[in-house]
Amino acid sequence: MSEIDKEIKQPRRRLWEAGVWLVIGALTGFLLGGLVGGFLGGPIGSLTMKSAEAGAGFINGVKGGFIWCGLFGAIIGAAVSVRSRFNPQTLRKLKRFHTIKRGYWSFLILIFTFVVSLMGQFVVNNRALVVIHEGGVNCPAFPFSKSHTGKYYGMEKDSAGQDYTYEVNYRELKTHYSKNGKGTVVMPPIPYNPYENDFREGLVHPIPPNMKLKHFLGTDRTGRDVSARLFYGFRITMIFALVFMFIVYLIGVMVGCLMGYFGGWTDLLGQRAVEVWQNIPFLYMVIIVVAAVSDLPFNLPAWFKILVLLAIMVLFSWTSMTYYMRTSIYREKSRDYIAAAQLLGASTPRIIFNHLLPNTISTMVTFMPFTVATAIISITALDYLNFGLPKPTPSWGELLQQGVANLHAWWIVLSAFVAMATVLMLVTFIGEAVREAFDPKKFTTYE
Repeated sequence: MSEIDKEIKQPRRRLWEAGVWLVIGALTGFLLGGLVGGFLGGPIGSLTMKSAEAGAGFINGVKGGFIWCGLFGAIIGAAVSVRSRFNPQTLRKLKRFHTIKRGYWSFLILIFTFVVSLMGQFVVNNRALVVIHEGGVNCPAFPFSKSHTGKYYGMEKDSAGQDYTYEVNYRELKTHYSKNGKGTVVMPPIPYNPYENDFREGLVHPIPPNMKLKHFLGTDRTGRDVSARLFYGFRITMIFALVFMFIVYLIGVMVGCLMGYFGGWTDLLGQRAVEVWQNIPFLYMVIIVVAAVSDLPFNLPAWFKILVLLAIMVLFSWTSMTYYMRTSIYREKSRDYIAAAQLLGASTPRIIFNHLLPNTISTMVTFMPFTVATAIISITALDYLNFGLPKPTPSWGELLQQGVANLHAWWIVLSAFVAMATVLMLVTFIGEAVREAFDPKKFTTYE
């Protein structure tokens, strides 16, 4: 075939399409490699890493295995997916999604806010973006930046009259420079971090929204800025929900494909096993695991507790996706093109990955936004009941709990409720648009 014929048969790939596949491959490889590395790294770390603290070797092994195997998997995933393409039918569905403006703009808004949240240290932080002092420029908010004491910036005493031998309070430094004009400090729009308690003299917490102090949504009962905790709570919730969705789909799609494709005893035993697993009470298991983790003779880092919570939620949430995939695969397996592929000698993995999965993408994509919404609601509810993210991790559920316990501080519960309702509304709009765009009846002609 000549080059001209190839160009006609295979239109040039768009830049955004290559970027999407690159991101999908890298993220998939990172999560898959990280999961494998975490499972293997824990036992290896407990045997090879000697530490005076109990359980430190296991925890460090999990962390190291997840990071290094995840990076290796991301490289492999990006290399494998860099030449992947959407088929023409999927491209038509994506164009249809673009025409549904409510869902499309909701998707852009949610993606934009999530990307901004990933760069949170430049938006919500008690460390300055830029400090200009005696001709030198420092950027404390940037990762791996060196911190300096108050004496370095010419402040011998702090506001309490103590020697400034620790990292400077950049808000105080900005006030100091505004009075004597010796330097310049540029702070983030919200100059607080989510864990910081504002114990300035004269403040009785919780305080209502205060523009002068830049507590735009007030403070909670311990003096922490509500807008900062709301912002970082959104980031943690979205990352948790997206990882939850990926792992749930990974397990559900894999098990559903095996049940639907092989049928027979595989399908029968698989359905019975799923039914038994579904009858295990989810909330009781969460309570048991949280209590067991709390009673360990050593302290676990917050990220490890979050991983444990994620694992428990995934273990009891993957079954619903299995039924949808089993039905879709079972239906597609009876089509003529599958019989033709089998007669031509195509292997089982080739049939599943090259023929069945691309033709069941409507089932997978349609439920993704609603899975994310379910994860957001679940983690918020668990946080509200004190069975969710470890304290003092910023979370919407913890803010709702504080707001309900302090109804006179109306700004706490109102802020958390509006944030959660807005995100869930955007996710719902995206889900409706995806369901309409990927509706197979709009792109299939029955004879």
